[in-house]
Amino acid sequence: MDKEQEEMQFVGCFGIFAESYKAIFAWRKIFSKITLSLILPLSFIYLVHMEVSNLFFRAIIYDEIELHRTRSGTPRYEKLSDLISDEWVYFWLFKAAYFTLYFIFSLISTAAVVYTVACIYTDRELTFENVINIVPKVWKRLMVTFLCIFIAMFLYHVLAVLFILAISISGGRDLGFVLFIIFAAVYVVGILYLTVIWHLASVVSVLEEAYGFNAMVKGKNLIKGNIMVAVVIFLILGIAAGVVQFAFQRLVLQGSNSDMCGRVVYAIICLFLHSMLSLFGLVIQTVIYFVCKSYHHENIDKSALSDHLEAYLGEYVPLMAKDVQLEQFDV
Repeated sequence: MDKEQEEMQFVGCFGIFAESYKAIFAWRKIFSKITLSLILPLSFIYLVHMEVSNLFFRAIIYDEIELHRTRSGTPRYEKLSDLISDEWVYFWLFKAAYFTLYFIFSLISTAAVVYTVACIYTDRELTFENVINIVPKVWKRLMVTFLCIFIAMFLYHVLAVLFILAISISGGRDLGFVLFIIFAAVYVVGILYLTVIWHLASVVSVLEEAYGFNAMVKGKNLIKGNIMVAVVIFLILGIAAGVVQFAFQRLVLQGSNSDMCGRVVYAIICLFLHSMLSLFGLVIQTVIYFVCKSYHHENIDKSALSDHLEAYLGEYVPLMAKDVQLEQFDV
């Protein structure tokens, strides 16, 4: 990132993409190591989870069809019933293992990339060993923030379900349809807004002393004035990730027209693209943080931020807000 703090406030969507690309390209060696050691396994876990879940569902659906064709009370019926129960248990155990691994690698990858971009911004000496060493010092803070975001998302979806139930029993088919369309639009906007706050809160948890709901509040305040820019960026990234996921499903999971070699090649391509998108997204969310800080005229003292990052390499001591939240500059 070759722009000064004062100039960052004028960076738009294209500029954020450009600054993120420049950072990755200029420091491609260390970002390659982070990708291979952390982000690639994260993408691999995600795509393998899709394949294994697909296999589980196929087996369960096939056995349930066979169960419906079998007369109840027979030994075969009891055997199929027990088999289906076992398959559902294995499926949920697999889901639990997947979410645990995915959650862990998400925390580690976020901490590593945010720290790396911050070190680039402050011109700190940066090695892959330092990046790996800070992860155990910050993952707990990120975990609390992720759990708070999960709670917020859960409550948001509960309210959405309750609203849908209210629409369904309100009567009036035409009115209910109109309300549903309005609700769907509001729901999508709300999800995008929470997603933006989630990404900024993750960066705040690493670069400032706030975490959890406090980091969410800071993220919400920072995004003011740049909400449309952030929404557009994360919407583009989400669409790109959706395209990769769709390609993986069609070419690999449902690739009946391709031989095994072709499906493996497609899987490798999708894995590479998903990993690159994940890295790009993590760098972008950190760049957006610096853009928002500049937009609100919060001049980030590079030496103070550098000291904050240095603390991760020793015994972590949270800095006071005045040390990291720093002075405002005049424009």
